[in-house]
Amino acid sequence: MRVLLILLLALVVGTVSPAAASPEPAGVWPLVPDPEVVRAFEPPPTPYASGHRGVDLAGAPGQAVLAALPGTVGFAGSIGGKPVVTVVHGGRRTTYEPVVASVAVGEVVAAGQVLGRLTVTDSHCFPAACLHWGLIEGTGDGQVYLDPLSLVGGGPVRLLPLWRDEPVGSRAPWTPLREVWRRPLDWRV
Repeated sequence: MRVLLILLLALVVGTVSPAAASPEPAGVWPLVPDPEVVRAFEPPPTPYASGHRGVDLAGAPGQAVLAALPGTVGFAGSIGGKPVVTVVHGGRRTTYEPVVASVAVGEVVAAGQVLGRLTVTDSHCFPAACLHWGLIEGTGDGQVYLDPLSLVGGGPVRLLPLWRDEPVGSRAPWTPLREVWRRPLDWRV
């Protein structure tokens, strides 16, 4: 009976992979080579509050801007005098600005396909060129801005354990937890 329970547990643990718990990034960087993030995603605390609803990526005037995910061009034109391209991916959409489009509304694009060229006009980083890249889920009042870096493996910072300076397995497995908790706190980030 005990052997059967162990085998059953091993089977369950073996079928649930860590990748299923947290999906791997599925997109590509919209600029090549992988750009420097000039300004990170800063979601607003409320839908109408100020914030930075995307990321700014360092680029060069005239640089090709690529679709981060496969989808359909939902918008290619000017908003308030700024050239913008939007690609729809089911219930999500990515936005790219300021980009002079080389694609048309309704065109199906592959991940990594050129959408247009980066311009300095109305750049968030003027006088330098940078791409403002956004990711939105939902529509209307139900839309939520997400960190587009999550598409390429970036995103929120993960905290390390307090004993991060010790290699894994350096503490003997029989060391009581009370000894671990007596160590001084390390507040360095």
